[in-house]
This record gives sequence, C-alpha cells and structure tokens, in this order.
Amino acid sequence: MTRFLVVLTDVRPNGIDGRNERVAPERRRQVVGANSREAAERIAGAFMALGMVRAGRQRVKVLAIGRRHAYGDRELAG
Repeated sequence: MTRFLVVLTDVRPNGIDGRNERVAPERRRQVVGANSREAAERIAGAFMALGMVRAGRQRVKVLAIGRRHAYGDRELAG
C-alpha cells in the first residue's frame, strides 16, 4: 500500500542554485502522514486555505512514499 506525506514548506527566494530541492531543500513547517490519496488531498486542501500559502510565502506538497504495486506477484515472479 502506498502512503502519502503532506508537507508544508517555506518558499525560498531564487538563489544562485535556483530552486534545486536536492542541493538546498525548502524548510519544512509541517509534515503529516496519510494512508490514502484522498486523505492526503483533504489535508493539502486545508493547508492551501492558510493565508501564508495563499500569499505565496509557503507551499504545499503531496508526496507518495512506500511501495506501489503496479503488477501482481505472478508478473514479478515470471
């Protein structure tokens, strides 16, 4: 089963490295886990209603984590 993380971050200004998350990730304000995509989208919707997000100073990200079973066990074994 795939789990989801909903992350509220601060938007940083464009620097020398641009906005490369691997080099300099944005500062996390809040991280919430969800068991389904629907639950993650509801949490993200609540975060998007915040004034700082609406003003463009913070950003909401929904990340899929864990395993995703695209194929059944039979297809993987053969």
